[in-house]
Amino acid sequence: MSAERQPQTEIGADGAGGIRLDLSGHVALVTGSTGQLGRVIARTLAQAGADIVLHYHGNEAKARELHAELAALGRSVMIAQADVTRLDSVLAMAGAAAASGMKPVDIVVANAVVQYSWTSVLEQPVEDYVSQFESCVLQSVHLAKAFVPAMQQGGWGRMIGINTECAMQNFPTQSAYTAGKRGMDGVYRVLAKEVGADGITVNQIAPGWTISERDRENGTERSEGYESSVPLRRRGTDQEIANAVAFLASDLASFITGAYLPVNGGNVMPAI
Repeated sequence: MSAERQPQTEIGADGAGGIRLDLSGHVALVTGSTGQLGRVIARTLAQAGADIVLHYHGNEAKARELHAELAALGRSVMIAQADVTRLDSVLAMAGAAAASGMKPVDIVVANAVVQYSWTSVLEQPVEDYVSQFESCVLQSVHLAKAFVPAMQQGGWGRMIGINTECAMQNFPTQSAYTAGKRGMDGVYRVLAKEVGADGITVNQIAPGWTISERDRENGTERSEGYESSVPLRRRGTDQEIANAVAFLASDLASFITGAYLPVNGGNVMPAI
C-alpha cells in the first residue's frame, strides 16, 4: 500500500493559461470546525483564500486556537457558537456573522454531527435516532433558512454537506447514523432544484473511514480489513476530504449541483 497522501489544494499551475482554485472574496462557514475533520476543512478553505466563520458548539478553546492560526494567514476570521439543531441558535449565528463587518457568508459547509455508540436497531436508543435527525436533517434545513436568502440576493452560493459512504452501505449497527444521513440527502437534492436558478449549487461529499489527526497521534492509520475492500487499497485522509470541499466551493465546480460525491477510494460507487 502506498504511503498516506496529502494532495495540494492548488489545481493546475500559476501563470498564463493556468488554473488555480481561488476562493478569494468569499466567506465560508464551517460547522463543527473544532472537530477532527472540521479543522482541516476550515484550514483548507482559508488557504484557498476564503475568509472563515468558525462554528463551535462547546470547544471554545479550540475555536480560538484555530482562529489565531487562520488569522495569521491574513484571513478575516470570526468565531460563532451555536447549537445547529435549533433554528433560533443558527439564526443568531447568522446575525452575528452579518454584523461582524465581513462579507455575507456564501459558502456553507455542514460538517457538525452528533457522536454516539453504534449498535443494532433493537438495542439503539430511540433518542439516538432523534439526535441524528436533528444534527443531519434539521441542521441542513436551519443552515439553508439562515444563509441561503443572502446567497440568493448575491446571485452566488455554495451549500456543501458532509454525508457518508454508510448511507449507501447500510451495514449492521449503522441504522441511526444512516437514517439521519439519508434524510439529509433528500433535503440537499430538493434544495438543489429549488435554488439552482439563483446561482447556488448544493452538493454532498461522502467520505469513507478517514484518517484524522487522532489516528496519526495514536498510530491507527492502518486497517487491513477495511483497506482490502477499497479499490485504492488505503484509507483516505482528512486533507483529501477537505480538498473535495474546496473544489465544490470553487468556480471549478460551477456546473455541479445535486451531487452525492463519494470520496472513499471507490469503496462505494453510485450506479446509474
